[in-house]
Amino acid sequence: MSEASEQVAIVTGGAQGIGKGIVAYLLGKGARTVIADCDREAGKECAAEMGAPERVLFVETDVSDEASAASCVEETAARFGGITALVNNAGIASPNSGPPERMSLEHWNRVIGVNLTGAFLMAKHAAPHLRRAQGSIVNIASTRAIQSEPHGEAYAASKGGVLALTHALAMSLGPEVRVNCISPGWIVVDEWKKRSHRRVPALSVADHGQHPAGRAGEPGDIAAMTAFLISDEAGFITGQNFIVDGGMTRKMIYVE
Repeated sequence: MSEASEQVAIVTGGAQGIGKGIVAYLLGKGARTVIADCDREAGKECAAEMGAPERVLFVETDVSDEASAASCVEETAARFGGITALVNNAGIASPNSGPPERMSLEHWNRVIGVNLTGAFLMAKHAAPHLRRAQGSIVNIASTRAIQSEPHGEAYAASKGGVLALTHALAMSLGPEVRVNCISPGWIVVDEWKKRSHRRVPALSVADHGQHPAGRAGEPGDIAAMTAFLISDEAGFITGQNFIVDGGMTRKMIYVE
């Protein structure tokens, strides 16, 4: 699908944060977009804010539940006549969950269930529609998949799994479906949350200065890459991970 206006995209976790930024960007390009999110309040609010009722649909979805994931896919296809793109963005953002010896198995399973299993389940059920459309999948991982601070085992493992799932799906679904991954760095999402949680970002000059690009990231930075990867312009790109972090993972740090 070469024209953005022909895209039908599901964005999981699309009601807030990076996902909401992706929804807004794709709608701005003329796509029809489904906000798949487990937060009903945020989802309805997001859909209303987008101001394009004929091209946006909120579907309450728990991606870690197979029946819910399948229902989201089928509702999307029924409403818009097919699916050309799946953006697996839904995730539990808990990069610091305490020492591993004190982490509960319940927490581990919940993070893996949403961040990794959820991406698989959505891909599993969207695959027949994507094959017919010769569409694409974009998985949203994290730079935590390739580097860590202490006490981030569940989150890092889930995002590392997303990287591996990406190239596995690219091999299994190609050539009809391309599958790529974006690993965001520090993305400021304070103003992209539902109204009850929204606030003005409080970033210092030093915060921005940690980035070789000169600033922290914005949801639009990830959205623009997503839009490119689902377009025909990226037709020779599959199985890849794109780090969008303002250069932070390339910066050498010494203790002085």
